[in-house]
Amino acid sequence: MLHITDAMVDELIDAAAAQQILREAFACFGQGEAAMQTRERTEAGGVKLSTMGAVIPGLRVAGAKVYTTIKGKFDFVILLFSTEDGRPLATLEANAITRLRTAASTVVAASYLARPESRRLMLYGAGVQGQAHARQLARAYPLDRITVSDPWASDALLQELERDCGVEVRRSPDVAPIEHSDIVVTATRSREALFDGLRLAPGTFVAAIGSSLPETRELDDTALARAALIAVEWLPQSFREAGDLVLADTTLGIDGRTVELGALITGAHPGRQDASDITLYKAVGVGLEDVALAGLAYQRLQGAKGI
Repeated sequence: MLHITDAMVDELIDAAAAQQILREAFACFGQGEAAMQTRERTEAGGVKLSTMGAVIPGLRVAGAKVYTTIKGKFDFVILLFSTEDGRPLATLEANAITRLRTAASTVVAASYLARPESRRLMLYGAGVQGQAHARQLARAYPLDRITVSDPWASDALLQELERDCGVEVRRSPDVAPIEHSDIVVTATRSREALFDGLRLAPGTFVAAIGSSLPETRELDDTALARAALIAVEWLPQSFREAGDLVLADTTLGIDGRTVELGALITGAHPGRQDASDITLYKAVGVGLEDVALAGLAYQRLQGAKGI
């Protein structure tokens, strides 16, 4: 059985490959050919242990991600199995996979929900996930400006992002330019809505990826009410964990406007239907993403070894 480190994952998988394998994994799930386990959290003495998993026969892998949360810091590992004979294939450090898969899933969702000509990105939070989103979206869309709202982001970090993305990166003024943004990404640990949803311009795509706790939210009810379509990874887990949805006013009728990413990929739902639509993607992170990328890393490593 192999052990695959974060450094090896970074060498084996780029953003484009991650996006493609996640598209395939969600297509399998959308067609009823894969299954997931919801996240389970166990906590004692300030230490939280979480587990989540998936079975993806179409990709020939099954597995589970296990991770700890201590003082807001995460460490992840994945155990990967073959679905052909059941044998364990590899253990993986999964910090790199977690960073990669969240942004890659957003880019996949954006391909059905964002306008192809999107040029201005508003980014709330420039931590690991915020940076990954900026880098992947800058390669997927003809962006000409990224505005960052994060009081802890250093000038050096913004300069590094500008070099990596090949796009002007500026610090947000006190009032973030929501009205002039085509894509808005929220990648924070905020417990309350970050902006007034009335400020979203027609045609905006919003990706809210910062929270998977039912008591926190980054979007307000106004943003949800204005959304023509809300996409999620998996309905049961999203309506259990996503505070943006759990805390929403029940009169908004969001159930009827919420679809799974797999339904967009398989064509069961058409996605964005008008250039003026406001569309949302609410991500909490699901085991399907982790296992799919772990499987890709394993297969590529085997290929590199000539096995």
